[in-house]
Amino acid sequence: MKVTVDEDKCCGAGQCVLVAPEVFDQRDDDGIVILLAPEPDPAEHTTVREAAAVCPAAAILISDGT
Repeated sequence: MKVTVDEDKCCGAGQCVLVAPEVFDQRDDDGIVILLAPEPDPAEHTTVREAAAVCPAAAILISDGT
């Protein structure tokens, strides 16, 4: 799994950080998402998918390419 974020779309809601804090964080100055793990461990895949699903701005993109 590869994760990317679109900072321009991010509205700083922080839902991703609440769901998957090992993978996402927020900038202190404006709350925009920071991607901590662009290739998360398989054990985190479910929470990363949930974070993408709850993102109100649809700023989290997941690719499962082989």
